[in-house]
Amino acid sequence: MKKTLLSLLVLSSVAQSNEYDSLLESSTAIVDQINTGILLVGAGIEYAHQGDALSDGTLSSKAHIQEAQVQAYNKALTDFATNYQPYGDVKAVLEAQAMEELVLMDEAVGTFTEVVVDMIAVQEVAEKVQEANTPEQEAEVQAFVAETVEVLKIEQEDVDTYNQSVDDIETHANNASAYLAVANSEEAVLFLEQGIENANTTAEQTNIFYDANAQWVSMGYNTTRNLTIVALSGNADMGLDLYVTETDVLAAGSASEFFTTGPTHLGYSCFMYNTGCSEL
Repeated sequence: MKKTLLSLLVLSSVAQSNEYDSLLESSTAIVDQINTGILLVGAGIEYAHQGDALSDGTLSSKAHIQEAQVQAYNKALTDFATNYQPYGDVKAVLEAQAMEELVLMDEAVGTFTEVVVDMIAVQEVAEKVQEANTPEQEAEVQAFVAETVEVLKIEQEDVDTYNQSVDDIETHANNASAYLAVANSEEAVLFLEQGIENANTTAEQTNIFYDANAQWVSMGYNTTRNLTIVALSGNADMGLDLYVTETDVLAAGSASEFFTTGPTHLGYSCFMYNTGCSEL
């Protein structure tokens, strides 16, 4: 899905550029032919009245406008009138920024997954300790720990990597969600488009960013110091009320595939060795 979104964004940007370039190229080509025609007609008038020069009789064809040139111009004219956005495409810009955040989030998820696998032996220890109900079983756990204590230890470097990856995932996930929420709001997009038009610039030349502390997405301009703000915490006009509780977040996580296929849900042996799996 993310590759599809990125492809659509690239295609949208290329199409936008092509509409402008096609009209410029096709109209200029015809103007060049007309200019040649004017030059030839001017020369013909002068030579005819003065009787002092002749062409070879074939130069007029140099000024002919070809059928293909007319078709190219008319098509470019229609495409430009119908599809071109002189102030840019703010929805596409928001989606592109969301895509960048999704890529960064995926990288952080990869780091998180690797370090969890490196540390997951702690779950085996926790499960063995929890399941030991008799002195004999506790002795068995002690023997297991004594034999593998160096392998079971967790390095502080891994902990630092784990903590940083969790922070990065939350940051990039929130950024992506904020940009997509605004992009998917017709009212918000229209509001931002009006700001761009008022500033006489394009969406691609603006600076759009999510501010977690202010709880908004803001857009700055290269032509003015003003900001256009889209609030994300109970915006009555645009219906954007995105902030949820910790309980909501954890509930969403418990329903995710990432959790239901992970070690803390499946159990250590099931996750690592596909043994001892129960119907969950």
